[in-house]
Amino acid sequence: MDWIQETGWESWLGAGGLIAVAVAAVAALLVMVIKLKIHAFLALILVSLFTAVAAGIPAGQVVPTMIWGFGDTLSSVALLVAIGAMLGAMVETSGGARALAEWMIRLFGEKRAPFALGVSALFIGFPIFMDAAFVLMVPIIYAVARRLGGNLLAFGIPVAAALSVMHVYLPPHPGPVAATTFLEANLGYVMILGLLLAFPTWFISGHLWGMFVSRRHRINVPDTAFAGLTGDEEEVTNPPGPATVLLILILPLILILLNTGFDALGSIGAVDPDSAIVQVMRMVGETPIALLITVLFTVIVLGFRRGKSGTTIEKTMDNALGPVCAVILITGAGGMFGGVLQATGIGDALADSLASIGIPLILAGYLIAVALRLAQGSATVALTTSAALIAPGIIGGDFSGIETACMVLALAAGSVFAGHVNDSGFWLVGRLLDMDVKTTLRVWTVQQAIESVVAFAIVLAVYGVVNLF
Repeated sequence: MDWIQETGWESWLGAGGLIAVAVAAVAALLVMVIKLKIHAFLALILVSLFTAVAAGIPAGQVVPTMIWGFGDTLSSVALLVAIGAMLGAMVETSGGARALAEWMIRLFGEKRAPFALGVSALFIGFPIFMDAAFVLMVPIIYAVARRLGGNLLAFGIPVAAALSVMHVYLPPHPGPVAATTFLEANLGYVMILGLLLAFPTWFISGHLWGMFVSRRHRINVPDTAFAGLTGDEEEVTNPPGPATVLLILILPLILILLNTGFDALGSIGAVDPDSAIVQVMRMVGETPIALLITVLFTVIVLGFRRGKSGTTIEKTMDNALGPVCAVILITGAGGMFGGVLQATGIGDALADSLASIGIPLILAGYLIAVALRLAQGSATVALTTSAALIAPGIIGGDFSGIETACMVLALAAGSVFAGHVNDSGFWLVGRLLDMDVKTTLRVWTVQQAIESVVAFAIVLAVYGVVNLF
């Protein structure tokens, strides 16, 4: 921050004292969220205030420092998450998700229906938040399981795991976007690596695990209609074709890769990075612009061309923003905490301490995220807090763009580890798949642990290969 550079301010605490403040801050956060049931948004603000005062930031600079961290995070995260939510709402309300899932089942055959549903969920989970996407997919899971007379877990676990993978590792979901912002990583690299690890992570932790648990736990489709669990499903009279849905979901990826591709070509001298055409193509590939173009395309293709009025489309998009507001604000509050840690020097002290005892930052970040996930349940809080803690070490270190992207995904892997009773997703998946708590622990909690470990192993492998060259 400018005032620190101008005044040369340093905390009165040494490295040990700063680390002690960080530990106390995280402990206070956990107590407030877990024991006192204070909302994570308010808890993060209170912890940020406590940390700033304890580290000795001048009273006149405490609030500006907190606001700086909050606003700096929201300037990028809010835009991406909000536009992504609008995109997901258009795909959802048009019937595109069901059309894609049914096409996948026809393509792979009924015998491979669990695989087909899981692959469909990988596509559907790109723009739609996990909770909303899973509620959307449950009627499809029930219908297929009832028609084929199969175990509900055989169809439900691959879908839930696929949505979890996309939510945790792929922008524009808030966790990876926030971590990318904190660590100043290249969003294109994060997107590419996230796509590379998404399928193998899902295949092992979702498809194979779903086959395994369905042989050991039998859950029949309940006699009551699935509408009793998910609410009445909207009747769609003119759903889009699967090719249209796939084009919409792939379009932002293609546009974003324009930015990354031209950036890479410019760095090796293949193109002139200062030329007008390269600058324009890179601008089109910036994630907010890529998502904006995709949303406008979706409004035309899934909205106006299918007879929807402007009022209906506006209402659909407006309704999409409500559910994501809490996530955006919590992420911004996590950025506030990160800004305070950066200003006080706590992040630097922690990074130096980890380096001095020989723990690589990528492993330390993963373990910190795991600990926070197990303690308080929220993957978003675990990811933003762990990213804030290790960001100074990453930003100040000599890491390449791909290495920094690996750091982001390592934190994301830690933030999903073994979700249990303090995680809302645990109750959502258990309730909608008709599992009791004991079964949900055996099935879903273990799945989340496997997903975390597999993804982290892939990230470490990529990180190791990059370091060889």
